[in-house]
Amino acid sequence: MITTKSPREIEYMREAGRIVALAHEAIMPYMKEGVTTRQIEEICEKTILAHNATPSFKGLYGFKGAVCTSINSTLVHGIPSNVKLKNGDIISVDIGACYHGYHGDSAWTYAIGDVDEKTLDLMKVTHEALFEGLKYAKAGNHLSDISHAIGEYVMQHGYSVPSDYTGHGIGTSVHEDPDVPNFGPAGRGVILKEGMTIAVEPMVHAGKPQTRTLSDGWSVVTKDGSMCAHYEHTIVIQKDGYEILTEIQGGTSKEWLNKM
Repeated sequence: MITTKSPREIEYMREAGRIVALAHEAIMPYMKEGVTTRQIEEICEKTILAHNATPSFKGLYGFKGAVCTSINSTLVHGIPSNVKLKNGDIISVDIGACYHGYHGDSAWTYAIGDVDEKTLDLMKVTHEALFEGLKYAKAGNHLSDISHAIGEYVMQHGYSVPSDYTGHGIGTSVHEDPDVPNFGPAGRGVILKEGMTIAVEPMVHAGKPQTRTLSDGWSVVTKDGSMCAHYEHTIVIQKDGYEILTEIQGGTSKEWLNKM
């Protein structure tokens, strides 16, 4: 069932989203060679707890990590560990925070040291695809308008999107209806309404779209071993557009939203 949120509920989600953004900001100085993904997790969890929230992903469906840390060809659900970041890596950090029972969810892909131009282009296109999709996030439009815009932009640049992983509704649960695919025809299905809250998250492969899950039961990787990137924001639909909930209102001196 697709729900719309009241002003009070949106305010809780706005704070949850702000906390997620603060966690992203907190890890930025540590995105360098030699840092472990467990250290990144610890920083995120401490930041979330310090703001009277809890990590949304910890224990979700049995997941043991507080955040997802996915390196290079790992698309989503990478488990924090003692693996150290290396020069030339990219890492997607997917962070969720729950505040007063309401969730915020945002993923960002970070470059570690000297990343090659092809991979930087993959990151750039994935980041841009998120905002291409958000152009259609407006009451009265179809949800599939967002999906179509993302998919077309990605494919025009020679990349692919996996069909089995999508964005989603969000609220009192991390994952609610509706699914938000990253491809498909425009003008179909759900009509967007004011107060709907969704997580829009392009996931993009440099190679073919197929994926496989590793033996840990969580880490999803590109089947052909190609690099992949992932960007996500939680938004609320408004009459004339949308509001990004997973950002620091009024901006920040580090301007993390503009950094890759």
